Amino acid sequence: MKTIQYMSLLLSIPFLNACSSHKTPTQAMGQDTIPVKVMALQQQNSNAAIDVSGQFTTDDEVMLSFRTSGIISSLNVKEGDKVRQGQLLATLNPTEVNAQVQQAQLAAEKTQRDYQRTQNLYKDSVATLEQLQNSKTSAQQAQQQLNVAKFNRQYSEIHAPKDGFILHKLANTGQQVTAGTAVLQTNGAESGKWMLRVGISDREWAILKLSDHAEIQTTALPGQILQGVITRKSEGVDATTGTFSADITLTGKKPQAIAAGMFGKATIAPSHIVADNGNWQIPYEALLDGDGSSGYVFITNDNKTAHKVKVTVAGIDKNTVTISDGLQDAKGLIVSGSAYLTDNSVITIQSPVTAAVK
Repeated sequence: MKTIQYMSLLLSIPFLNACSSHKTPTQAMGQDTIPVKVMALQQQNSNAAIDVSGQFTTDDEVMLSFRTSGIISSLNVKEGDKVRQGQLLATLNPTEVNAQVQQAQLAAEKTQRDYQRTQNLYKDSVATLEQLQNSKTSAQQAQQQLNVAKFNRQYSEIHAPKDGFILHKLANTGQQVTAGTAVLQTNGAESGKWMLRVGISDREWAILKLSDHAEIQTTALPGQILQGVITRKSEGVDATTGTFSADITLTGKKPQAIAAGMFGKATIAPSHIVADNGNWQIPYEALLDGDGSSGYVFITNDNKTAHKVKVTVAGIDKNTVTISDGLQDAKGLIVSGSAYLTDNSVITIQSPVTAAVK
């Protein structure tokens, strides 16, 4: 019986050797092939056209408010209304401000009588020069307080500063508002310059210059292209959006179909030519170990082996990272599976090579 078992074992050895001879080179070396996704790298021209989007507005938008605190007694307009210069738009309840004016008026009249009386006494050598001067100062102070009260009453009403439209109504009748609280937002739609206010990245901010030309499109004017130029770049990042902003002013006559707040897109042609050889736009998730202006990515030139390279980060947008150096000799960027890779890892392409990110 034992003889039969030994013979069976000897006969199975060649079969095991045959199976082991069919191992892949990667398995023979003890390495696992890691599936990854690869994106084709394409260097972008630094002064290529830049696509942006934003909202139409004018250069003379005004936030209107009351000079004093109080309760709104009337709002005579609604959003979208056309207004004329000097038109009464809103008023506060006048009871309090009228009482303040009356009080200041009475005080001014009293101090004026006191001053007149002191003058007569001074002529009779009863009052001193100091008393006369003090009486005169009190009368002047009371008159100035009356002027302030009248000024406040004047600005307890809101009048249209120029012909235009009501963009936003920010309060309602019966609402208590404090001095300086915005109640209405208007613009001089007929006289102001119309513009498209857009958000731009830090890289685009550095490239774009004032007077750069732009072509603007909006769904309100299908097939029509409006011309414009950059007239302003913000000097700081907007805390809400996290981006810089720029104004593209329309150079022609404003079409009737354009309204404040309407969405538009623009293509800007930068006039500033950057001296470098261009940049690369890569997905945010492809960047590893980012530290300030540097980081690492995995690349492949043969679609078989991954290599870890250091890159220079020129800017970070919402979904992409701008790389200015480090990818000159790379053909493909690994965008998925990087977490499992080390330098010289053996890879297999999980999906076809994709085009560069815009």
